[in-house]
Amino acid sequence: MILHTDLIITGAKVRMEARRWAEAVAIRDGRITALGPEDEIRSLAGPRTEHIHAPGGLVLPGFQDAHVHTPFGGRNLLRIWLNDLVGRHAYLDAIAAYAHAHPEETWITGGGWAMEHFPGGTPRKEDLDAICPDRPVFLFNRDVHGAWVNSRALELAGITKDTPDPVDGRIERDPVTGEPTGTLHEGAAYTFNDRVVPLPGQEEWQAAILAGQAHLHSLGVTGWQDAWVTPDTQLAYQALAADGRLTGRVVGALWWERHRGLEQIDDLVTRRVAGRAVNSPRAHLGSGFFPTSVKIMTDGILENHTGALLEPYCDGCGGAGDNHGLTYVDQETLTAALVQLDALGFQVHQHAIGDRAARNALDAIAAARAANGPGDHRHHIAHLQLVRPNDIKRFVDLDVIANLQTYWAMSEPQMDELTIPFLGPERAAMQYRFADFWAHGTRLAMGSDWAVTTANPLEQIEVAVRRVDPANRSNAPFLPDQRLALDTVVDAFTAGSAFVNHDAEGGALRVGARADIALLDQDIFRPDFPASDARVRLTLASGEIVHRL
Repeated sequence: MILHTDLIITGAKVRMEARRWAEAVAIRDGRITALGPEDEIRSLAGPRTEHIHAPGGLVLPGFQDAHVHTPFGGRNLLRIWLNDLVGRHAYLDAIAAYAHAHPEETWITGGGWAMEHFPGGTPRKEDLDAICPDRPVFLFNRDVHGAWVNSRALELAGITKDTPDPVDGRIERDPVTGEPTGTLHEGAAYTFNDRVVPLPGQEEWQAAILAGQAHLHSLGVTGWQDAWVTPDTQLAYQALAADGRLTGRVVGALWWERHRGLEQIDDLVTRRVAGRAVNSPRAHLGSGFFPTSVKIMTDGILENHTGALLEPYCDGCGGAGDNHGLTYVDQETLTAALVQLDALGFQVHQHAIGDRAARNALDAIAAARAANGPGDHRHHIAHLQLVRPNDIKRFVDLDVIANLQTYWAMSEPQMDELTIPFLGPERAAMQYRFADFWAHGTRLAMGSDWAVTTANPLEQIEVAVRRVDPANRSNAPFLPDQRLALDTVVDAFTAGSAFVNHDAEGGALRVGARADIALLDQDIFRPDFPASDARVRLTLASGEIVHRL
């Protein structure tokens, strides 16, 4: 009996892995069955084989996003989505239109606003009061490190000028009256959201994940590590995996609650066991939902001065202040957590923006290595905006993966106005040292941090290679000596992130492997071709077409 293939792709260049190419690919039963010359692959087609001919295109392994927030991004897509808008007036028009169209909603929620469109990065409650005075409004900003609220929301939360700042955040206040102005930073926003804003139910979380999944698939992403998995979003993921609607391969990084201590580790173990008990219809292809990582946020961000620094922030006027930022998990607890989690077989995914946070994260991993010896947990540190040269060298010694969010490495208002003046020239020049990591032999993975910034890997690849905003290509490159080669970046967004996700079948196109594939309409390896000008024509996840232009 002759077994014909289910699908063949011809006409496009096929990048199997770095510097290895084929002319065509064949897929059957969710796996790659052949890679090779076009004539050979055409011979495998039968009467029911779908044949996609894509001259001038490029076949890549499906992208894997090593740091993304799919449920939260998807939920915003279903509610107020400000990420694609520019400016305060556009935000207010969209919020007003949503509120008018949804009179039944008791809270107006969503987010995606950018700090750069408001003086000092802090929007005010009066703007929201003017368009929605009677219902509470709570909108996370694009990086989810702050929220914009109206007076009604502050009233329901009981926040007044006499309310103290939480230890892990700040309530923005009027410098004269002390009244809250409408911006909540870090822990002030998170506590507000958890305590006051109605939480989604399971149906809403499942719909949010499916919306986020569809968006990622449209960009060629077939697998990801969700960097903020709560008990509720874990249940939603597990339900979708069990009934087959989760078509991406997902590693869940279980959220470390920074207001709790080491006692939560027992809960994390229980959640991992529950996740492993779920059987996905795609399990035989190595796909499903795997809650095997733990996410620890060690500091905040530089734009609101909560990123943890070794030396204090500048005052923006040439002098130095006394603010070193915030450390969300004290070093003793962080170290003990790494040692215990490592011993229990968890991967640990740490957020570190400032140089003090990066050092603390590395020190904690060093303690785990000393206590438990080497392992294959593939610990990684995300963001790494500011890292001292001596600490960059430690990544290889400690076998730590650099999880890079490349889209941030460009000149734009948030960098130029809210970051560089408060770092000073010496530290500003140490940001996003991608080439230095690579030169030292560090293993690289890449993630978007969507919905903080774009989920489009092609836009992120272009910034990593050019260090320029794809929307403003005439800009000067940001620290151009830190550019990466295109081969390196594509490998990091495929094989590198698959390695982080313990995905032995993902990240490269090989005969017998799961058919996770992204077909681009253009060959981004053409000389001087800007990667983000290409579009994803087709995405296959486990051999199934999950996106088609």
